[in-house]
Amino acid sequence: MEKKVINSKQAPAPIGPYSQAVQGCGLLFISGQIALDATGNLHVGDIATETIQVMENLKAILNEAGLDFSDVVKSTIFLLTMDNFGTVNEVYGRYFSSQAPARETVAVHGLPKGVNVEISMIAAVR
Repeated sequence: MEKKVINSKQAPAPIGPYSQAVQGCGLLFISGQIALDATGNLHVGDIATETIQVMENLKAILNEAGLDFSDVVKSTIFLLTMDNFGTVNEVYGRYFSSQAPARETVAVHGLPKGVNVEISMIAAVR
């Protein structure tokens, strides 16, 4: 299997030993994104603003691979508290015009840098 690493300058650089995304087997696997912008500034506090930053990071990585949200087949949302589910769900839904991907949402004990939401995705490569 040949794999290709995808990195977008429009999304934050990885903060550990991983890639923003890896393409292989006809799929693009996008690492979990948090509310860091491309300059490394953290956008936390308001859950809607935080989720928008996460989704914009994912959009930048998809675009770097020549894809968009219509190509996403699976996503995982990690929340610090399920109290934020409704707002995150509403913001997330704005990015999908039709046929939303399969998804699970889980509450976790903690997330990197004290953020409230992290989202990872898998997209089908055209």
